[in-house]
Amino acid sequence: MSFKVIDPGMIALVQDGGRAGYQHLGVTTGGPMDEHAFDWANWLLGNPRGSAALEITYGMLVLEALSDMTFALAGADLGATLNGKPLLPWQQYQVQAGDRLKFGTPENGLRAYLAFPGGIQTVARLGSAATVTREKLGGLDGSGKPLQRGDRLLSMESAVAEQRAMPDWAIPDYSEPLKMGLILGYQYECFSITQRMKFFTAPYTVTSNIDRMGYRLQGEPVASEQNGIISEGIALGAVQIPQDGQPIVLMRDRQTIGGYPKIGCVFSLDLAKLAQRKPGDIVEFRLMDVAEAENRRMLYDRQFNH
Repeated sequence: MSFKVIDPGMIALVQDGGRAGYQHLGVTTGGPMDEHAFDWANWLLGNPRGSAALEITYGMLVLEALSDMTFALAGADLGATLNGKPLLPWQQYQVQAGDRLKFGTPENGLRAYLAFPGGIQTVARLGSAATVTREKLGGLDGSGKPLQRGDRLLSMESAVAEQRAMPDWAIPDYSEPLKMGLILGYQYECFSITQRMKFFTAPYTVTSNIDRMGYRLQGEPVASEQNGIISEGIALGAVQIPQDGQPIVLMRDRQTIGGYPKIGCVFSLDLAKLAQRKPGDIVEFRLMDVAEAENRRMLYDRQFNH
């Protein structure tokens, strides 16, 4: 069961659950920008959690089926069509040999996930197929390359164990206002009460300077009492405040250490929502305590661990 890449589009990357345990060596985790959509795409096919799937950013990808197969589509609506007929995300689909799957441009959201039965066949590097192009790790052959014209995507299994349908409550609307939970930490005490109030009450605009490494936001500048710090480890979702006062939210391909003051860390499931926002979208921050974060994470994980 396989697809051939006719046109790789803007950028399409193989991602699995991420490359854990190597940040002390300077190797970042990688993994899906939108964990929620990635997990549900695999769930639709009954795949083990973290199975390798395709992350399609912006669209323009064209695939041709080389055999009859099943796939699942989740995440952003990138104007996907099958032989010219529109497809909606958050569903399973069947294709026959010769069918063409095409993606247009974003209609709602920015990143879609394409999952195959059992996952995509890959060559693992450091225990993962997560593609980090900067580090030349992951992807189909382990070299860190995005999809190329002529590549073949092979599924690990030939059939789907059972037909599944998404619960309505689990389907997000990426056009909804986004207020991200921020867990305090790092250099939070280095920001005055006035600066903290500005940060939590001002809206921020997603700029065009966004990628898998970080999202730069534009809005009310926030000043730290420290201009810099000794470089330290950086967690997923850390919010750096450089000298211009404009927040940078660090994403899946972030550097492993950094020396900018950080006001806190965005909760991971809210970070997944940020990954679907486009330049010009408005986002805000709110205080979140660790207990709320742990509760939301536990409830989320239960959907896939049982």
